[in-house]
Amino acid sequence: MTTTSQLHIALLAFPFGSHAAPLLTLVQKLSPFLPSNTIFSFFNTSQSNTSIFSKGPKPNNLKIYNVWDGVKEGNDTPFGREAIDLFIQSTPINFVKSMKEAEEETGVKFSCIFSDAFLWFSCELAEKINVPWIAFWTAGSCSLSIHLYTDLIRSNDETLSRIPGFLSSLRISDMPPEVVAENLEGPMPSMLYNMALNLHKASGVVLNSFEELDSIINKDIKTKLQKVLNIGPLVLQSSKKVHSDANSDESGCIKWLENQKEKSVVYLSFGTVLTLPPNEIVAIAEALEAKRVPFIWSLRDNEVKILPKGFLERTKEFGKIVSWAPQLEIFENSAVGVFVTHCGWNSILEGISYGVPMICRPFFGDQKLNSRMVESVWQIGLQIEGGSFTKNGTISALDKFFNEEKGNVLRQNVEGLKEKALEAVRPDNGSSTENFKALVELVKCHK
Repeated sequence: MTTTSQLHIALLAFPFGSHAAPLLTLVQKLSPFLPSNTIFSFFNTSQSNTSIFSKGPKPNNLKIYNVWDGVKEGNDTPFGREAIDLFIQSTPINFVKSMKEAEEETGVKFSCIFSDAFLWFSCELAEKINVPWIAFWTAGSCSLSIHLYTDLIRSNDETLSRIPGFLSSLRISDMPPEVVAENLEGPMPSMLYNMALNLHKASGVVLNSFEELDSIINKDIKTKLQKVLNIGPLVLQSSKKVHSDANSDESGCIKWLENQKEKSVVYLSFGTVLTLPPNEIVAIAEALEAKRVPFIWSLRDNEVKILPKGFLERTKEFGKIVSWAPQLEIFENSAVGVFVTHCGWNSILEGISYGVPMICRPFFGDQKLNSRMVESVWQIGLQIEGGSFTKNGTISALDKFFNEEKGNVLRQNVEGLKEKALEAVRPDNGSSTENFKALVELVKCHK
């Protein structure tokens, strides 16, 4: 391999859920370690670009390109799975068109294609121009492993317990739906299946996780892929910058937490995409009121309207509801005792990074698998009884954390994982630090 005179890195984002923003975060982390004249071209849909770049200034060496989202001019903007399917059906032609534009505009050929792992066709684009393809898997090694074992899982349910690192607790119902779909011909199942078939062609597969979290799974994955680079938790490496940029505690959460007892507060947040069913919002509210446990609940304005009449007034002495919460700063506060979550990977990893145990209510994608790992493999939290929030089920889960020995055991377990995460990002010889150095070298070179 030889070093290029100028690096031009194509960044191909998957524009849904929590996919595009972590790719941008990774670019910001990589940039200082690459030559100062490196160019990053970021390819994403207009709507997703507007969302992630409205939150702050973009790096000077990053150029933004909008790729077609698959919606024909004059048509209504679709939502949910329809939007995802239209986008997938527009690939890879939409990316190829914008990538050609970027090369013409900059006058510099691409030296590397760095894409969301979902965009498996990136391997073909990279082969055509003879540059490395690096794939970014934005979830955990547990879900990546499941996708790599798609054919085996589909052939025999009994094989689940034999997949390295999952123990006998794994169930078909925990699987990402695309893995066990009736057929793999739909846009999303087909994309993920093709990803599983082609990831071995990637020069490197990058994960926002740390090897020690799933050592057996990672060891197995390494036998299937060229290079597996766990470089996280990224949040532990960037949190100081995040906090220093915060001008004030606009939500009032941190000041409120300072008046609470250690490990007494329930923090509830279900991400930026998910909307809870109305009956579950009511069930949570009734449980919190019945328990009179201190809580911070991140709840959008349209969801606040669903709360039981008089709830805000009756709980104002021990509860706080905000439309947005500074999650990392909340996790840092010793008053937080448990995190009630939808089990998105970023949320799970942040909870582990700050030693906060969890109550899990998964909904879609890899969330059910993450939840199973939290409860049965890592043993750092509980799944909500019956799979959805009820008043009694929520009270029961809270009791386990605040009134039973079980809660202490779960806290000790997550503290143990927190220590391993901190070890992984140690600047001298942490496993994630060493993997990041390997990633920098991979990006610097071309075939």
